[in-house]
Amino acid sequence: MTGIGTTLRLLHDGERDLEQDLLAAAARHHTDHEFHHVALDVAGWSREHAARLADAGRDLGLDLSGPRDNPSPGALAALREKASEALGRRPATGLLLLHDLRDLHLAAARNSLHWEMLAQAAQATRDERLLALFTDCHPQTLRQLRWTNTMIKILAPQLLTSV
Repeated sequence: MTGIGTTLRLLHDGERDLEQDLLAAAARHHTDHEFHHVALDVAGWSREHAARLADAGRDLGLDLSGPRDNPSPGALAALREKASEALGRRPATGLLLLHDLRDLHLAAARNSLHWEMLAQAAQATRDERLLALFTDCHPQTLRQLRWTNTMIKILAPQLLTSV
């Protein structure tokens, strides 16, 4: 497998992981409506990115569309949602949200770096399709990063000083 293929696979897996992490965090923090709904929306971006990366991989002879190694959250997500409702907005819940935001931010940053690497390879090989994919998808990854960073900046002062 070429370096481009490896990067496509890493990015595809990263987008799928970020989608699942966003969905799990949204379920965990169901009572924080703003976070919950935005997390669901930006998870859709990662789902779309993964699908588009799978298409690009197919053009290069890679099969990236296989089943996920992780099972779907299903009953576990329902349990998390009930626990979230029971906990409400307690300080421990806020710290868990900060922890989730940190992990989501780091995952989005990793994906952003892989997008940048893919774009550099696309420029070097003059692959217009990969460059167009980068141009379409990377801005949404940067928005995911800005969202998590903004949420951390808003929540951290209150949550870290009240505990």
